[in-house]
Amino acid sequence: MPPETPEDLAAALTSAAREIEEFVDAAGWDQPAQVFALVSTGRLLAAEPGLADQLDPNAPLTPIAQEALPADDLAEALGRIEWPEQVSGCALVQEIVVLPPEAEAELPGDAEEARQLAAEHPERHEARLVAAVLRDGGEACVMRLRAPGAESGGEVIQDPSLAPNLLTALHATFAE
Repeated sequence: MPPETPEDLAAALTSAAREIEEFVDAAGWDQPAQVFALVSTGRLLAAEPGLADQLDPNAPLTPIAQEALPADDLAEALGRIEWPEQVSGCALVQEIVVLPPEAEAELPGDAEEARQLAAEHPERHEARLVAAVLRDGGEACVMRLRAPGAESGGEVIQDPSLAPNLLTALHATFAE
């Protein structure tokens, strides 16, 4: 297998984000926020050839689940993450509440009060968001809207502009 180029990894980032979302979706809703390291499959197989039967050799990136993050202060938890050089990127998956733009514009500035009002808003949609970045640039977001009463499934939206602040925070985990 030839080594992955930065272009290969950037093209694979959205696929990795979708794979992560599908993995978490299999466990159902009401999951804690979780971080995934994204590693070059080629580098991982070179370091650990015994994993060959567990990995897709055609996937340039392999997600590796990390410990769940504390729900109380996600920003603080992300601020403590530092990745070793073998990690090509990372992704965060979290459940969120999505409001229509006009309802979001009416939320107060206090984060806790805004969270409570959003959770109680009659037009809210629950969703699962996966934001992913590469060490050398590249961003992807995948969001699944929760279907009412369903344990899994729902509409999937793919757009790298879904979570600009979260993407910035994930890029910061690679800052030196």
